[in-house]
Amino acid sequence: MSTDPVMHTPAAMKALASPLRREILRQLANHGPATSTTLAKAMGQNTGTTSYHLRLLADTGFVTELRERAKGRERWWEVVKADRRLPARADMTDAEQDLAVRLGDSRLAEDLRLLSAFVRDRDEDSDWQQGSRSSTFMTKERLKEFHEEYLKLVRRFGSDRDSAPEGARMILLRWMGFPDPRGS
Repeated sequence: MSTDPVMHTPAAMKALASPLRREILRQLANHGPATSTTLAKAMGQNTGTTSYHLRLLADTGFVTELRERAKGRERWWEVVKADRRLPARADMTDAEQDLAVRLGDSRLAEDLRLLSAFVRDRDEDSDWQQGSRSSTFMTKERLKEFHEEYLKLVRRFGSDRDSAPEGARMILLRWMGFPDPRGS
């Protein structure tokens, strides 16, 4: 994975705003390269739909075609690994800021559904379940530094599917830091 952040374009933000496209990315990240047909079967979609969304994800740099695996009309796709971030709010137009808010709302709703499923299934092996919640006082500079250190920890302790050790599972990590909207 590239360690240099890749800033989202408006087209990339629109691409990620689709829950179906995010599910395609998750499928590729979890299970490796796939065709639109195998993705369609796994996701309960039709091949035309997954093919369309794969092309859009390719146009925005989220997936790439594996031409060496192609047979006839069959096209194989893999997720592009990168550190992707939104541009600074000050660098976005009003329309881009609105799009970023919609993307954030969509991602948060998805995260809440996943967290709810996790809480319901708590009886699973508890060693796989870790969490923390805290608050502290920081300056903007310290928050940015904390964020960069968090990303370093993810790179240090994590691995992608192809290099994961035996017994590894996809672990969802969510980190966010923001000023308390209720005031200090």
